[in-house]
Amino acid sequence: MRIPLAAALGLFFTALYFGAAIFAAWIAPYGAAEIIGDSWESWSWAHPLGTDSIGRDLLSRMIWGGQTTILIATLGTLISFSLGSTLGFLAAVKGGWVDQLLSRMVDLMMSIPSLISALVVLSVMPVTLPVLILVMGILDATRVFRLSRAVAVDITVMDYVEAARLRGEKQLWIIFREILPNALSPLIAEMGLRFIFMVLFISTLSFLGLGVQPPMADWGGIVKENKEAIVYGVPAALVPAFAIATLAISVNLVADWVLNRTSSLKGGRG
Repeated sequence: MRIPLAAALGLFFTALYFGAAIFAAWIAPYGAAEIIGDSWESWSWAHPLGTDSIGRDLLSRMIWGGQTTILIATLGTLISFSLGSTLGFLAAVKGGWVDQLLSRMVDLMMSIPSLISALVVLSVMPVTLPVLILVMGILDATRVFRLSRAVAVDITVMDYVEAARLRGEKQLWIIFREILPNALSPLIAEMGLRFIFMVLFISTLSFLGLGVQPPMADWGGIVKENKEAIVYGVPAALVPAFAIATLAISVNLVADWVLNRTSSLKGGRG
């Protein structure tokens, strides 16, 4: 199997970031909150990315912050897709008042910007990692619901779905054995977009002070902690911004490649 250059680059950087997140405890030179020098020291062999606003090794902060950011984004994406796709498929298969009830609830949630909803919820709840993941996953499930329902509505009228109904298959069988395999291509592409949205979402919340709380590190928090350095020509705040940008591009390249592969290999079931 020949991988296009763009997809190979995407796979490389995605694997690099995920590998650093998984093995952070072994590759980070220092602890996430360990102060080892002066504020905003220049890049050196001892500190390849310099130090941050209070003298912590920026490379170590980036590694630990990447672990936190990727963990939250991954778990939030899994929750949003598990919840959104299941409810979307259920609405398409059931139809009638079930479809109307779920669709109107989703419309109501989507009428309020996700960031505002998250800020309101997090302002009255303890800001912990489980709460962040759950809030982000539920809010983002509305987008997945819309996509999965739209795809499932087209699939439910296919002959093989009607044949399954005539055989007496239960609705869960129809959802997971007939609809889901034929809806994977758009869902896979959307999963990459949703993951990047989660990364941007948690980074934004942390920058606003309602995301990951100090002394834990995440990329949005690192930008917030070092934003004043830009005035003095110190690029400490640009490093996490670069990481977010390259991760977003890499994941999208991989998602596009996977979508093309599954679209070309997937045959209709009839």
